[in-house]
Amino acid sequence: MRFIGIDPSGQTGFVILDRDGKLLDGFEIAPKDKDKTKMIDEIVTEIEENLEYGDVIAIEGFSFNSKGKGVDFQYGLGHAIRLELYRSNKSWIEVTPSQVKKFATGNGNTSKENMIIPILRHWNFEHTSNNVRDAYVLAQIARATRLGSYLTKYQQDVTETLLGTSKSKQTTKAI
Repeated sequence: MRFIGIDPSGQTGFVILDRDGKLLDGFEIAPKDKDKTKMIDEIVTEIEENLEYGDVIAIEGFSFNSKGKGVDFQYGLGHAIRLELYRSNKSWIEVTPSQVKKFATGNGNTSKENMIIPILRHWNFEHTSNNVRDAYVLAQIARATRLGSYLTKYQQDVTETLLGTSKSKQTTKAI
């Protein structure tokens, strides 16, 4: 059983953990083409090539507060990835950006920079790319939802919310 984290963006973070949480691979998918449609195709193709039957997948949800240049690409990419997963009969867990931050730090509104040290402390993982760091946390969330492997109360809260077992029922849909 493998646990996959996907952080969709122009340089998509992709992480694979084994059952014990050991890093099997972690990298950025950085398309070579500058045409947006071709970029999306390259990213989706590489994701699909790296997935195996039975993977437990967590993907970062859409940031609805994003504005400006590139938002149309983000939404297009996010939907294209989900469509490919759906067509491949793979299920995934949808994790909001604030849940990723809370699982790593206890604070759902923290900055990307303020996630570096907590990720290092919790899992002894570091990477220069914030996309790969987010994908790593997503893979840990996938693992926690399947195995109940969390280290803190706030990680348990995120996991229970995703599974729909918390009192708040602030769930994101797992397909």
